[in-house]
Amino acid sequence: MQSFDAIIIGGGTNGLAAAGRLAKSGRKLLVLEASSITGGGAQTHEFAPGFKTSSVAHLLNMFDPRVEQGLDLGRHGLAYAATSIATTALSASGDHLVLEGSYGERVLGSFSNSDRASWTALRSKLLRFAALLRPLKDMTPPQLAGGKQNDVMKLARLGLNARMMGRSDLREFMRMILINVADVLNDEIADDRLKGVVAFDTVLGAHMGPRSPNSLLLLYNRLASEAAGATASLALPKGGMGSVPASMFAAVRSLGVEIRTNAKVKSVLIEGDRAAGVILQNGEQIRARSVVSAINPKTAFLDLIGPRHLDTETVRRARNVRMRGNACKLHLALRSAPDFKGANLATRLVIAPSINSVELAFNAAKYGAFSEHPVMEIMLPSAIETGHAPSGQHVVSAIVQFAPYALKQGWKTGRAAFLDRILKTLETYAPGIGALVTHCELLTPVDLEERYGFIGGNWHHGELAAEQMLFVRPMPGVANYETPISGFYLASAGSHPGGGISGAAGWNAAERIIQVEARA
Repeated sequence: MQSFDAIIIGGGTNGLAAAGRLAKSGRKLLVLEASSITGGGAQTHEFAPGFKTSSVAHLLNMFDPRVEQGLDLGRHGLAYAATSIATTALSASGDHLVLEGSYGERVLGSFSNSDRASWTALRSKLLRFAALLRPLKDMTPPQLAGGKQNDVMKLARLGLNARMMGRSDLREFMRMILINVADVLNDEIADDRLKGVVAFDTVLGAHMGPRSPNSLLLLYNRLASEAAGATASLALPKGGMGSVPASMFAAVRSLGVEIRTNAKVKSVLIEGDRAAGVILQNGEQIRARSVVSAINPKTAFLDLIGPRHLDTETVRRARNVRMRGNACKLHLALRSAPDFKGANLATRLVIAPSINSVELAFNAAKYGAFSEHPVMEIMLPSAIETGHAPSGQHVVSAIVQFAPYALKQGWKTGRAAFLDRILKTLETYAPGIGALVTHCELLTPVDLEERYGFIGGNWHHGELAAEQMLFVRPMPGVANYETPISGFYLASAGSHPGGGISGAAGWNAAERIIQVEARA
């Protein structure tokens, strides 16, 4: 029977990041991936003959530099087709607004001088406050219960950083930290296009609207991140998002990590209240000193461990982790370039004309319906690099909100109706685009669950909200990657610091495992 120092369940970016960090510490590792390819939602696939697209995530905006640099991913194939990608806030009239640089450092288009000054000040303030939270992403969340000295010191250092901002900034930070993004924007900015795109960015992938309590915290989370070495920026990897896990795969293999695909784990082997390995669906047993789950935490606890090995409170909390998905992924094959009324197709295109448009789109999802006027983020990777579509043709990749997992009419009948609404919305901003479509693929929240294990269609493996972040992600008692089962750890996007193609949770979990085992 084979034996390893650690087994990683799940070959997504977090699983590969955890494997890489543990392998660099000299451990013997095995990664088990249920599907035929690693990467999870960060894959590139062909959805029509000659047309390739990033399966779910289609941009990097929070890739952990420790992962990229620590695994030397550039040497293993990671390169960028575009960095610091601009965002175009589309207008139905063609009067678009373009945000360039680090989150709108420069704004192009018809934009009043008063709004320009207000945005400059607000953007600077938001980035300062986000930077205060940045160190949290790289640490194991402190344990408040029991008053552990090291954890108390972590919080003390963060508190000191906050005090060093100055009294005025500290007071403003405390005022803003848990309010909604709509109030912040309406207090400072008049331009609906700018407010719409910031509101959209804030709630992308979340079960909330811009007027939901605490929504500003999600914008801070986005602004505290980086891509390709630039803070609050966007990047497109060469060849699509699949090149990220491909480079990670090559890197961890070079460190001696064994990776097995088509290897679905049935359960974690428990001996004497301790994880001792895994049992595969085919009955094979593989032993290890530690088992690391880089898949959905609800699946990890309720299926791989099972209620009989857990106390009642842990089972209850695991069942109640909220995972409501409201986004669909749309892929279109086009016979020629669309015209978004003069917009630069090599930018990120956002349809979110105002705060109200985003809020009203969310309102429908609260009641089990899809939005009649969806908001969306659109990329045309074929306008940036070749290889995504045949010459002269194009790929549209769009994340569309809001459409709930639990659609009242069911997705069997709702799919065609929502696709029709999306295409009509696109037609408003790019007249004639419908006539260019030769093939389309719409992945609903149910499809995302079935293909990638995103329970409820939520790609964060647990909603990003104040009550499910930091010290309580994915739930109280397991936020530091350890679990009630000795030797069993969590390392997915469902753990701190959350979702996105980041690798941070996996890297943090590996650091924690190294610390725990050093004390043993």
